[in-house]
Amino acid sequence: MKKLLELKNVSLNYYTITDEITAVNGLSFYCYDGEFVSIIGPSGCGKTTILSLIAGLITPTSGSIFIDGSNKPTRENLGYMLQKDHLFPWRTIEKNVFLPLEIKKINNEKNRLYANLLLDKYGLKDFKKKYPSQLSGGMRQRVALIRTLVSNPKLLLLDEPFSALDSQTRLSVCDDVFSIIKAEKKTAVLVTHDISEAISMSDKIIVLTDRPAMVKSIFKPNLDGDSPLRRRENPNFSVLFEKIWKELHA
Repeated sequence: MKKLLELKNVSLNYYTITDEITAVNGLSFYCYDGEFVSIIGPSGCGKTTILSLIAGLITPTSGSIFIDGSNKPTRENLGYMLQKDHLFPWRTIEKNVFLPLEIKKINNEKNRLYANLLLDKYGLKDFKKKYPSQLSGGMRQRVALIRTLVSNPKLLLLDEPFSALDSQTRLSVCDDVFSIIKAEKKTAVLVTHDISEAISMSDKIIVLTDRPAMVKSIFKPNLDGDSPLRRRENPNFSVLFEKIWKELHA
């Protein structure tokens, strides 16, 4: 299988007037094309910082990051989905989804057609002319994901995209997001603090140490089930949850 993302001995140091602080130390891991990978770790260990490094928003102090074989990631290769949907309230759903096309100066008929096909395909056909305030929280997150997908990135970075949702909606949206990502054959890296979420969605789970962040262990759930909700019903789910919980608190 082809490696779409690879981090090799990545370190990041912050400098203050008096100190040098290491946030990430010798971090190495990879994701295969089409793989769904979750990153979990103690609070404040640097999970979001790692996404920023992958996205090229922060330059590592040392080490290399490769996306699709290149160590110079481009905006075309990446899609970034944040904790909140950040839909513009004055723009319709359709216009919100078109926004990345405008920013990247690829707002042509072909790409607008693709955007509309995604909206139609994933249950938003009748909501294109609506405004974000007229949609539920779960639907807004679905719109946010489609907006991330519309420029056809190779790699999706998901920064706790379900954390603002209530628990019931969260389960449903996890299923929605998972099915869309798999249907579109995308590679995804999810940062989450929720062990159950990581187990139910992931092909691979990377557990980090306390700061400075390093890889502590890697788990491959390999659970039966075609959706996160079904995977939660697997008898091995609770066994894996306990193993990861102990690893995080060891």
